[in-house]
Amino acid sequence: MSHGPRSGLAAVSSALLAMSRHLEVRDVLKTIVASARELLDAQYAALGVPDDHGGFAQFVVDGVSEEQWKAIGPLPRQHGILAAMLHEARAERLADVRKDPRFEGWPKAHPDLVDFLGLPIRDGDEVIGALFLANKNCEKPEGGCGFTADDEELLGILAQHAAIALTNARLYERSRELTIAEERSRLAHELHDAVSQKLFSLRLTAQAAARLVDRDPSRAKGELQQVAVLAAEAADELRAAVVELRPAALDEDGLVATLRTQIQVLDRAHSARVTFAGHGVKALPASQEEALLRVAQEALHNALRHSGADHVDVTLDRRGGGAVLRITDDGSGFDPQAVRRAGRHLGLVSMRDRASGAGGTLTVESVPGKGTVIEMEVPGG
Repeated sequence: MSHGPRSGLAAVSSALLAMSRHLEVRDVLKTIVASARELLDAQYAALGVPDDHGGFAQFVVDGVSEEQWKAIGPLPRQHGILAAMLHEARAERLADVRKDPRFEGWPKAHPDLVDFLGLPIRDGDEVIGALFLANKNCEKPEGGCGFTADDEELLGILAQHAAIALTNARLYERSRELTIAEERSRLAHELHDAVSQKLFSLRLTAQAAARLVDRDPSRAKGELQQVAVLAAEAADELRAAVVELRPAALDEDGLVATLRTQIQVLDRAHSARVTFAGHGVKALPASQEEALLRVAQEALHNALRHSGADHVDVTLDRRGGGAVLRITDDGSGFDPQAVRRAGRHLGLVSMRDRASGAGGTLTVESVPGKGTVIEMEVPGG
């Protein structure tokens, strides 16, 4: 560690902390590569994750501009030194990679690499990636490699932690995929149970109206009015399902912007006045942001569909390191205990489950004729 043990230890600590902050695989790969290049003071760094077909599922570089990377062309195949690191699972430290007998050249736009240090990233016995650095920024010994045995040892430590970070990120993404699949299955059931039944009733009612139109126009008119009611209910159910299918906005816009957008849509779609205010809320863990969004959606759905409210107000405020969400309506209200005894939960069980699953709490205050207040608090990260 050329900068001395104190600065070297600080650099290693910074690199490991940076890797642990990310959960997306792509972000983890970028952080590993940037940390390795900075830590060992190299001009170039890259990390390849192999696929099952002799190529790379992902290949991340640092030190190469976007224009250079586009000019280089397709991702490399598993050949030459890269193949050796993946298949022989050992470190490679070379004074001049171009003189190695395994070297097979590179595309015309590829930067010129000379001294080289690379090693596999392993999860147990499985090689899950190849990490390498090139062109050490230092004076090279005559005919020797700029990368030292100390550099190799340091990169080995980084690679061990990179394996943990990459494995955790993969587990997180798989868990999220399972959650998405479960959510889609739940929505499919809801659509079948609610919208499909509404459409079936609508079709039968329309058929009845058609049969009555000649012999009993008055009854036919009543049936057609019922068709309009059923169609409106089906549209509401579909609108609610579409809102449920759009949590991706959280990743792009954040919780405050997502809530504001959805509430503006609801304000335009309903006769009730729906407002939103957010104050000082910082980014929260993804699971907490999604839980807050889902609870807000459920509470808004109840207030707008069942309470007869003229005003629904939503606020999201910072509280300590976390946040508190409050949905207040001036609707008909209800007796929470009576609702629970009757087995009609108005989504309260679902909201409580979401709150507790995110490490938060949910409180419900409601009195018949005096509206409802639903409050959810999460502790933050």
